[in-house]
Amino acid sequence: MNEVEFNDNIDELYTTIEDAIDDLEADVDCEISGGVLTLQCPDGSALIFSRQSASKELWLAARSGGFHYSWQNNEWYCARTEQTLSEMLAEISKEQMGEALLL
Repeated sequence: MNEVEFNDNIDELYTTIEDAIDDLEADVDCEISGGVLTLQCPDGSALIFSRQSASKELWLAARSGGFHYSWQNNEWYCARTEQTLSEMLAEISKEQMGEALLL
């Protein structure tokens, strides 16, 4: 994947996340600044998504830890947990927002 494709994938993901937040009952604030998407959760915690252009990875910081995702088979995949971003985000968001964020 070249840099343009990487950035397009991240932009599409950020839009998908923002749209999914709108479908939640939880009061979650979204902010995008400089390639970073921050979701402020109702419990005061945050989910922080960071675009890592040099390594072509997406990083996620959550209360449960930090995760690195690479683009594999048309999905963002974490080799450490062997889960997709969609799978992990459903679990992590349930812990921090009280409901699953489904992509």
